[in-house]
Amino acid sequence: MSAFLNALEPFYRWLPEVKTPEQQPSLSNRLKWTFGVLLIFFVMGAVSVIGLDLSASAGGQLSTLQFILASNIGTLITVGIGPIVLASIILQLLVGGKIINVDLSNPKDKARFSSAQKLLALILCFFESLAYVIGGLVAPQAGWFIPVVLQIALGSIILMYLDEVVSKYGIGSGIGLFIAAGVASHIVWRIFNPFNTIGQFDPLNGSGLLFLFFANLGSGILGAGVAYLLPILITLIIFFVVVFVEGMHVNIPITMGRAGVGGRFPVKLLYVSNVPVILAAAFLANIQLLSTAGQKIPLIGSVFAAISSFLTTPNGLLVTIIQQLVQGGGDIAFLLPQIGHAAVYLVFFTIICVVFGKLWVELAGQGSGAVSEQLQRAGMSIPGFRRDPRVMRQVLDRYIPTITILGSAFVGILAGFADLTNALGTGTGILLTVGIVYRLYEDLAKQQVFESNPMLAKMIGG
Repeated sequence: MSAFLNALEPFYRWLPEVKTPEQQPSLSNRLKWTFGVLLIFFVMGAVSVIGLDLSASAGGQLSTLQFILASNIGTLITVGIGPIVLASIILQLLVGGKIINVDLSNPKDKARFSSAQKLLALILCFFESLAYVIGGLVAPQAGWFIPVVLQIALGSIILMYLDEVVSKYGIGSGIGLFIAAGVASHIVWRIFNPFNTIGQFDPLNGSGLLFLFFANLGSGILGAGVAYLLPILITLIIFFVVVFVEGMHVNIPITMGRAGVGGRFPVKLLYVSNVPVILAAAFLANIQLLSTAGQKIPLIGSVFAAISSFLTTPNGLLVTIIQQLVQGGGDIAFLLPQIGHAAVYLVFFTIICVVFGKLWVELAGQGSGAVSEQLQRAGMSIPGFRRDPRVMRQVLDRYIPTITILGSAFVGILAGFADLTNALGTGTGILLTVGIVYRLYEDLAKQQVFESNPMLAKMIGG
């Protein structure tokens, strides 16, 4: 056990905790808890922080990051899931760098590691709230500095415990649920917004992209109409690409029980899911946040501004290049600096995704060693090999580490490239949302199987 985690032991006892259910909730109850938490999230996103001077706030600078952080600046979810994800990133890097030695296969170590992550997230809720206020992203009225900081911090703390509620009583992950809900609601609103440009309800002349497309089409302005339709088409293309790739996998033959019943253990190309993108995007979002919040501190602000300038998503660059090639006769020389910026961003983002993918696979118990032990306990083996976890691990080592790197790199490249297309909800947001919804579908299917086969659930720990 790490001395660091031991030293924090007294603080763990004071942390509120969502009680683990004595028996697994039924699927219908899981759905009720999930929808209940989602409703609370939307309500919090509509409740404004009391005491803000909206005219002096600069939160619009981080508008594209709100999708990734599941935030809505100026409301109770101003900082969103930022503190939760940042706490996970910090501890993953400490464990990956062997600064903290922890055995996550040990239940006590795993419990204390989770408590340390919660404690750090709690501290970061106040730190990031303070950063938003000091940096001018939200501007409190005179005499409201501390109340505003406390309201924003409290909103993030509530999200942290709502995430815990979903993980124990609902379906999937609260963090994923919040991201998907934020992106999906933005996409639907951008397409079907029934209010006109002056804020009046006008279903025949709304400001949604579909309304604008048909309005321009009816006026005979085909070029302008297509420009409104293009973001929708790009969004659909990204959606179908991700769904297609989700089905790609490698099957490892296995046998079950002494009878040697044949089966397959699928290792998907997206074995790491969308977790590396969530962590990498949140990491870059926090760099941009520090850059924006540190503008009033000359040295810190300039350092983070220099870093952020290279790592900021060049949204819409690909669309600009296409338009220039079509309208400007192929001259894109003036775009070379932006293209170089995009290349640096893609390479760095992909590398970060691979690093976080490898760390997450080990910390989540999905590495070759952990999987081989799980299969052994379930009475499974690989045909032609001895029933030994070490032998099974050697076989899995041929697949899982390579798939982890390839999958992490793929989602990193896809998310980064999608951001260049000016897609609705940002390319990263769409990638995350599709992956999250796909995982929710898989979880729902698994829960249905477990409810109809209780013995199978006990066998594989469902």
